[in-house]
Amino acid sequence: MELLLHRYRSCLWPLAACCILVALPSAASFAQNGPGFHVAGTIAIGGEGGWDYLSIDGAARRLYVSHNTHVVVVDIDAEKVVGDIPDTTGVHGIAIAPELNRGFTSNGRANNVTIFDLKTLKMIGQVATGTNPDSIRYEPVSGRVFTFNGGSKNSTAIDAKTGNVAGTIALNGKPEFSVADGKGKIYANIEDTNAIRSRPATGRRASRSTPRTGGCSPCAGTASWRFPTRMPAR
Repeated sequence: MELLLHRYRSCLWPLAACCILVALPSAASFAQNGPGFHVAGTIAIGGEGGWDYLSIDGAARRLYVSHNTHVVVVDIDAEKVVGDIPDTTGVHGIAIAPELNRGFTSNGRANNVTIFDLKTLKMIGQVATGTNPDSIRYEPVSGRVFTFNGGSKNSTAIDAKTGNVAGTIALNGKPEFSVADGKGKIYANIEDTNAIRSRPATGRRASRSTPRTGGCSPCAGTASWRFPTRMPAR
């Protein structure tokens, strides 16, 4: 497997990493035909198994790629694989807490989170979650990491500094992707009810459910700009 790196004019690498696409003919066609885009290079990943979320550590210039049972770590300046985080069975996502020098992976088939050191990539510990943790998000205002558990239809809140579970939040539906607004609130797609749930990161309950419109059923992804009125879902 290779990653195609797409850059739009002189955009910075963090944005470029968000535009990384799997090297399939349709992706290559999009890159060639899309206005202002061109292929900047490819990074060979290799190995077997599926893929899910990408996460970027802009300060350390590293891209984290979930790959079935492990996480591949890529140097985005050298454009090469520089490390690996093993034993993350069924990994979906990676959350980064730079100020704590900690990373967190949601291990869907193991029903837990792996905590690792950002510099050494060594495991610090593991924390039990709900069933099939999918999206994972670090929320810096509360200092907590949240997993969104598709199997048990809830969210596990973890104290990022201690690694202890702070609580569990019922979501009344199957969560998929999540985003944090940087102001203490988290949004999550509820895939089977076609809604977006929002909640303050320090609370124990989801505070609001917003129905989605526009023919998205079911929706799997959510993106966020730092403006409260813009929250597209796909």
